[in-house]
Amino acid sequence: MQLGQSVEPACSRSLSMSPYRNLPYPYPPNPPHIHVHTDPVVLVLVESQYSQLGQDIVAILESAHYQFRMEIVSGKGDLPPLTENGRGRYSLIIYENLLKYAHADTWNRQLLHQYCTEYRVGIIGFYRSTENSPSVLKLRGLPLVLRTNQALWDCCVVSSSPLLHLTKPGTDRGALPGEDWTSFSSNHSSYQAVLHARAKEGAGAGSGDNPAPGFALSLQATVVQDLGLYDGVRRVMFGQGLGYWLHRLILVDAISYLTDRKLTLGLDRHVLVDIDDIFVGKEGTRMNAKDVKALLDTQKQLRSYITNFTFNLGFSGKFYHTGTPDEDEGDDLLLKYVDEFWWFPHMWSHMQPHLFHNESSLLEQMVLNKEFALEHNIPVDMGYAVAPHHSGVYPVHMQLYEAWRRVWNIRVTSTEEYPHLKPARYRKGFIHNSIMVLPRQTCGLFTHTIYYKEYPGGPKELDKSIHGGELFLTVLLNPISIFMTHLSNYGNDRLGLYTFVHLASFLRSWTNLRLHTLPPLQLAHKYFQLFPEQKNPLWQNPCDDKRHKDIWSKEKTCDRLPKFMVVGPQKTGTTALYLFLLMHPSISSNFPSPKTYEEVQFFNTNNYHKGID
Repeated sequence: MQLGQSVEPACSRSLSMSPYRNLPYPYPPNPPHIHVHTDPVVLVLVESQYSQLGQDIVAILESAHYQFRMEIVSGKGDLPPLTENGRGRYSLIIYENLLKYAHADTWNRQLLHQYCTEYRVGIIGFYRSTENSPSVLKLRGLPLVLRTNQALWDCCVVSSSPLLHLTKPGTDRGALPGEDWTSFSSNHSSYQAVLHARAKEGAGAGSGDNPAPGFALSLQATVVQDLGLYDGVRRVMFGQGLGYWLHRLILVDAISYLTDRKLTLGLDRHVLVDIDDIFVGKEGTRMNAKDVKALLDTQKQLRSYITNFTFNLGFSGKFYHTGTPDEDEGDDLLLKYVDEFWWFPHMWSHMQPHLFHNESSLLEQMVLNKEFALEHNIPVDMGYAVAPHHSGVYPVHMQLYEAWRRVWNIRVTSTEEYPHLKPARYRKGFIHNSIMVLPRQTCGLFTHTIYYKEYPGGPKELDKSIHGGELFLTVLLNPISIFMTHLSNYGNDRLGLYTFVHLASFLRSWTNLRLHTLPPLQLAHKYFQLFPEQKNPLWQNPCDDKRHKDIWSKEKTCDRLPKFMVVGPQKTGTTALYLFLLMHPSISSNFPSPKTYEEVQFFNTNNYHKGID
């Protein structure tokens, strides 16, 4: 058979017949006298700090909470120092451009190979075809041939690859994006396919090259792993960037594999789906009785994918029975099945808490919602609440935290605003006034997102997010995900049900993840067990971010924040400097403290944890 003939991909067939392909870890083991840096760090070598692929690599490392260092690599392949005090500084090296590695001068290449073999460090590289790429390319020093600018389809994950951890074998049917794919071939047993695909008719045929033993004819390997049997260096090479979703999934597994699981993501994921705005919404956009029954049926269906899955409903009692007769029937059915769901308080009138500067007014609103809950047998002991529009959670509105504690005994909340809305991968948690604040994620569904055909950018955008895109990656890269949805997403075209059923099914088909749901309080304790370094909040100027300024009380002003701070230990002249500065007529200071004289001592006492108010 010649390359290019059409056969069905054999997902269980590997590129080579290496005797090591079934080993759980790379071969050979790390010598006992070799030490890599205690905290695994990834070295990312890019051509430019603005390159798209470099940014895509960094985004995955940041989302997975992996430490990394980015360096721009020169034409000679110059490297930053790789060792420090007899220890290796990096546990993995990633080349944005594989040719920068292959074409590095002899000295830099030998230096790199020596480091990789002595410290058991692997290399990941990406090759992206261009119009000027030769159709056939050989990598210097490696028994590897590249074929460029191919159009491929039916990408298959090879089941026998020892690299797989999160990824399940399978075939992604259809055309792969773009016609600039590169495939790899070799006649050495060190090389195995991780992904392969079929070339369209004529692609790769008639080259005259003899296929290597063990290679599946007419299948093009788009990701290969090098077991290190050729020169002692283990590698994983990608025949395109990270625009294709399977490449992102395989990259996460490649990082785990080449670092001997030091940088690895566990298989457990916890997912909580909040439904805000229960009873809120314009007539014609709310849930009717059929929608409520569909919600119950889908909750049961999702429990086959996600252990203990339960929708978490946030209610505003003032809007009960303010819809059409059919929607009012839906309200009643929700309360009939009140014990089937988890419940949390929104605000009685869906007002933003930061608009209530008087704590007594805020308490009054919460008491109304609690009375409504008790009247309709809604549980009031979950210890979780969410503020409409994330108001008052961050930047902190002290009155909200106090009222939550007094009326509801709230111990957990969530927000998408800390420290900022975007990028989502930077969101974190913190603890303030004994209330644990968890990061909240969006899933592309907002109050106005109610019809499939009218989804922003077209319905394909929603499906793309589910099938390997942003929503898929959110669950893949975060051990805990709290998703924000709204009542209107479960009426109309029921996009909320569509989204999470298809997401759970896709995750089961393509990953080994174990999905769970926990009540918010248990989820919060688990989160801060995983990320204890996030407990202390990071206060910022609320006026530096427009979204933060919009949800900060109008009674508060950023003018009270200092524009200049004197910082220093005791007995170093800070008091003298403070007094000299006050002599200037344009400088005013904080009020003198009766306990600490002139100093606020905001950062080195418990004052910091009281917040900037």
